[in-house]
Amino acid sequence: MKKRLRFWLTLFVILLIAAGAAEGVYRLRRVQSADDFPVTQVKQGEFLVVVRCRGALEARHSAAFYTPLAPGLRISWMAPSGDPVEQGQPIIRFDSSQTKQTLAQKEAALKGAIASLDQWVAQAKITVEQDKSDLSDAQFVVENAKLEVHMASLKSRIEGEEAEIAEAVAEKKLLAEEATIELHHAADESKMASLTRLRDQAQADVDLANQRIAQMEIKAPGNGLLTFNLNYQGSMGSDAKPYKVGDNVFSGMGLGEIPDMNTIELEGKIEEIDRGRIALGQDVLVKVDALPELTLPAKLAAISPLAEVTMNEYPPTRSFLAGAHIEKPDRRLRPDMNGSMDIVVNRIAGAISIPARALFTKAGNPVVYAKHGNSYDAVIVKVDARNPDEVAVSGVPAGSTVALVDIEKRTAKK
Repeated sequence: MKKRLRFWLTLFVILLIAAGAAEGVYRLRRVQSADDFPVTQVKQGEFLVVVRCRGALEARHSAAFYTPLAPGLRISWMAPSGDPVEQGQPIIRFDSSQTKQTLAQKEAALKGAIASLDQWVAQAKITVEQDKSDLSDAQFVVENAKLEVHMASLKSRIEGEEAEIAEAVAEKKLLAEEATIELHHAADESKMASLTRLRDQAQADVDLANQRIAQMEIKAPGNGLLTFNLNYQGSMGSDAKPYKVGDNVFSGMGLGEIPDMNTIELEGKIEEIDRGRIALGQDVLVKVDALPELTLPAKLAAISPLAEVTMNEYPPTRSFLAGAHIEKPDRRLRPDMNGSMDIVVNRIAGAISIPARALFTKAGNPVVYAKHGNSYDAVIVKVDARNPDEVAVSGVPAGSTVALVDIEKRTAKK
């Protein structure tokens, strides 16, 4: 009997210890289960009702620059792409050795043309003086012949006729001399015009060469961020590379642009359903994918008057373009960076808000799983406003802990 009693007592103690251990494990698992899924705190404060859209950064004002109208352009120096520049600062230079050689040749031709013109002017002056002398001599002969005619008429008839003949001959020579002078004058004017034209042409060539040399250096047309286009010469499009020193370029082609970073804005697409909720001047919060730690304040500055159809998608969509001007751009921002903007359409002061992940549906009602002790119970709430990330609700106090997973579905899986 004693052995049997001892056996049952021992068995009872063992079962009691096992039950206590099971209860401890159960309680431990319930405590652990509260920590092995994500939770969050219910917040109270200003709730922003926003319209969110995606887009890319664009500069509203940008100054393009082009190669000069000159042949044989080859890049000899470039300012680093992506650096900020100021208006008037050199950004690119071309090889001017060939143009300088052409200038030396044109200057030599100009000096030759000027020397030829000066020589002809001096010769023309000599010819004019000689013609004046010859004309004066011819006039003297005529006057002398007239005097002889008058004197001969007083002497005899024969001498008078001879004097008249001499006078006629002298007048003919005078007319011939006057014609010769006119011919010399016309020839001088023609030669002078030809040499002057050659000199002016040589001067124009020199001026053009000087102008091309001055164009071998391109200066920034405005303040902003230096951006060069890709070099598509000799490529199939996909193999385009940035311009570099030594590349040949055509005259008059666009090399790049300088976007004014003070006018940077994020341009995004607004769905048709949201167009009526936004208006110019509304506050915007801009986030850039490359700089996730930044939230940039902005203002809605532009909305396209008509919807645009996106043809590169199927089915085609219609959307409005909206631009948000960033008030204080960060120096790390660059055009074409992708990002998003939240257009603030309403502000709710003192709202209770939770992450959108913490709101679930149970029996057709919105619920949150709020912590009570060591368990999470479903609490029916009222949705006051929604955002892509947060929801403003009523029915749960601020500071409560809510689960970010559906507790009932999680328990059912276990």
